[in-house]
Amino acid sequence: RSLVREARSDDIPGMHRIRMAVRENRLVTLVISPADYERELALTGRGWVAEVDGELVGFAIGNAIRGNVWALFVDPEHERSGHGRRLHDAMVAWLWSRGLERIWLTTDPGTRAERFYLAAGWRATGRVGNEVRYELERPK
Repeated sequence: RSLVREARSDDIPGMHRIRMAVRENRLVTLVISPADYERELALTGRGWVAEVDGELVGFAIGNAIRGNVWALFVDPEHERSGHGRRLHDAMVAWLWSRGLERIWLTTDPGTRAERFYLAAGWRATGRVGNEVRYELERPK
């Protein structure tokens, strides 16, 4: 059984496990701690997790202050199962509900993530260091 629900503090270890397991967009120069997840969930945004039979298989966190996608990752063993799109759609709907007209994210070029966002309607607007910046405008 699969479901998407709002993330809680006790999901952070599972979210971090997924973040560290990804094959693309790996953390190289940045160290993310449980406190970073907690801040994003409690102070600046909201998160969602995808579960299959009670196991966390993906998560997304949107930041309503900066208007961006802080994270969207699916466990490599559960990719291409629709979890990413369901997480994306829940997060984007929440960001729109906060009154934002445009949201943004950055990701590495030439990755599955880039193809995922393009397929979801995001458009490239420039570069931020080695990453590409994408924006999504609120539907009229």
